[in-house]
Amino acid sequence: MNLPRRRFLHLALGATALPAVSRIARAQTFPSRPITMIVPFPAGGGTDLTARIVSEPMSRTLGQPIVIENMAGAGGAARGPLATSALARKCRSDLDF
Repeated sequence: MNLPRRRFLHLALGATALPAVSRIARAQTFPSRPITMIVPFPAGGGTDLTARIVSEPMSRTLGQPIVIENMAGAGGAARGPLATSALARKCRSDLDF
């Protein structure tokens, strides 16, 4: 196989740069901050209890704390977008540098 010199140099440069780039561009472990679980019913109900029971093994498995937020009516058409926008604002404030 006869490689032109320029192509060979490109391949050699790429092969030597690859280990350096892979160390720099490493993804964060997921999840990197506490997880927020929105429960669309008031606190103390069956859904709240189920969410808290389920969150315990999830927290152990994922290695992150899980915060339960009870937003009464968040599952409905009127309050659903309000709950998601509140969560988005909270996440955006975590990302401010």
